[in-house]
Order: sequence, then structure tokens, then C-alpha cells
Amino acid sequence: MTKDYFIDFLTKTDHRLVTKWLHYFDVYAAELGHLQNKDITFLEIGIFRGGSIPMWGGYFGKGSKLVFADIDPACRALADPGVNIEMGDQSDPVFLKQLAERHGPFDVIIDDGGHKMDQQTISFENLWPAVKDGGQYLVEDTHTSYWPGFGGGYQEPASFVEYAKRLVDQMHSWYTDQDDIFPLSQMARELAYVHFFDSIVALKKDLKRTPPVTITSQNGKIGRSRKALEVRGRKSIF
Repeated sequence: MTKDYFIDFLTKTDHRLVTKWLHYFDVYAAELGHLQNKDITFLEIGIFRGGSIPMWGGYFGKGSKLVFADIDPACRALADPGVNIEMGDQSDPVFLKQLAERHGPFDVIIDDGGHKMDQQTISFENLWPAVKDGGQYLVEDTHTSYWPGFGGGYQEPASFVEYAKRLVDQMHSWYTDQDDIFPLSQMARELAYVHFFDSIVALKKDLKRTPPVTITSQNGKIGRSRKALEVRGRKSIF
């Protein structure tokens, strides 16, 4: 069980501190359990005391490429052999572009950085293109979206939670009935889901090369149609 891995890890830590909300381990199991012991390319923004470096190093396959980024140069001393450490500001698009070019594309990106609204949004917008098809992007500690001191606040439009809610809208823009104010978004072609957990937003990429289709079947005859996407002024779902 993947959650058991994390609980067991807590009993084997070294001098590098790991700090997590306990329920995060359930989220990791749900979102990343299929990748345990698999070789992947992984990026985490935010090193702090370095405890997550050995945690993820033991979780994914031994052939994984693990990249950790932070703004504090002292974090370099926390690395394990074979781990990539990059120094830079997560709100700097130039640094993020270099990070993606040097190490991407990524199977998993976790933003556990500064937790401010501009940092989370800028990082997502610049690193989402570097997520592989089928890859995942997790933003942690999104309870800061409700803290004015971090640029958030209840229903604050600039918060990452509100930003992610708008991504849900964009994901559904295939089905617009108001083209003038709600046109088809590129994110409809890229997002598989946006999962809201307590203090974590998890997004999965699914590159859709064709629009959604409806399937009908009667008397064993299967039909496919996209007509429902073309109708406007709907009064019925049929």
C-alpha cells in the first residue's frame, strides 16, 4: 500500500526534516500510487529542510530522474547522490523555462514552494507545458488561497483555488452555449481533471486530439456523434 510507504518512511528519516499534513499521504496514494517504483521524471519546487528528497527518492523507481528546485543556495547541501538541485525563483518565467528545457518533460510536478498566489500561478502557467501527456501537476498547501497575507482571501480572484476553478470552466468549454463570453479554451484539449483535495489541487494532462463524442447503441448498432457540441440555444440535453 502506498500510504504505508509514507508512514514507514517517517520512522526512518535522517537529519533532514520533512513536514506534511497527515492527510497528504492519502492524496499521494490516490494520485501517485500507480507510479510507485516506476522510473519517472519528477520535479518538486521547494526543498526547505530537504526531507522530501529521500522520501520521493525511495518512492519512485531507482532509474527516476529527480529534480528539486529552491531559491535558497543552502539547499544544495541537502541533496542525495544522483539528485538534481536547481537554484532559482519560482515566480521567474526565465528560470522556469530553463528548468523545463534542462530537465523536462515531466511525469510529475509538485509545487511545494513559497505558496504565494503569484508563485503558484506563474509556476503552473510556465511549467504546465512541460508536463507529459498523462502526467500530473500537484499544488500543495492551497489553504494559503484563503490567506490575504499570501495574496489570497475568501473568493479572491487572484487566489490559486479560484484560478483552478476557472480551469474547471475551461475544461468544459467544449460544451459552451455562449461562444461570445465562453469560447473554446485550449485547456479543454489538455485537461483530464482538476481534483480538489483539502489543501492540494491535482491536475492531470490528457491531450485530446479530437473533440468528445457521444455514443449511442440500439439493437447492437453503435453510433458516434459530435452534433451535441454544435447545437446552440439548448433546452434539452438530447
